[in-house]
Amino acid sequence: MADAIKVLLVDDHQVVRRGLRTFLEVQDDIEVVGEASDGAEGVARAEELKPDVVLMDVKMPGMDGIDALRRLRELANPARVLIVTSFTEQRTVVPALRAGAAGYVYKDVDPDALAGAIRSVHAGHILLQPEVAGALLSQEEANSGQGRGGSLTDREREVLGLIADGRSNREIARALVLSEKTVKTHVSNILMKLDLADRTQAALWAVRHGVTG
Repeated sequence: MADAIKVLLVDDHQVVRRGLRTFLEVQDDIEVVGEASDGAEGVARAEELKPDVVLMDVKMPGMDGIDALRRLRELANPARVLIVTSFTEQRTVVPALRAGAAGYVYKDVDPDALAGAIRSVHAGHILLQPEVAGALLSQEEANSGQGRGGSLTDREREVLGLIADGRSNREIARALVLSEKTVKTHVSNILMKLDLADRTQAALWAVRHGVTG
């Protein structure tokens, strides 16, 4: 399984971790490399095991999932974090995405859909269930980048539309016949011009303002 996606499970419920491990271990392209029962242990294990994707609960004793996300960002840990939780409130969704989550799904997600979500965030995509995107849009978008879309060049709007479609930089480069380095520059310019923090906010800005790929 040299090419398998390495996954770390972070959840305070052992039964949940066991269930996730049991399902994921039958996937040919996914390998569970470790577990943690709270955010602090999750950060330590992520630094030790270097997983590709971390499945992270939000509400845990001690350091919760959101604080763990912030800590991983401070450490520049490259792992992509997929939130898997039962909490649907905006006050949970928005901080998690602001903290750097690459995706947010609920614990009742279909097992095959969860495996697909892991593959998607590993590939560099942003993954939000529709109701999660709606929660973020309703609270976040009104305060981010309003009225600044006119400063984008035509090429930047093309790139933004493809970000909204969940494309990775490599896929955008291929679609627009550009180098990945050029795409990264466009993405940086988009975030700066719209005063946005990351690709998630950029994707949601594009959805709200009708910018599509």
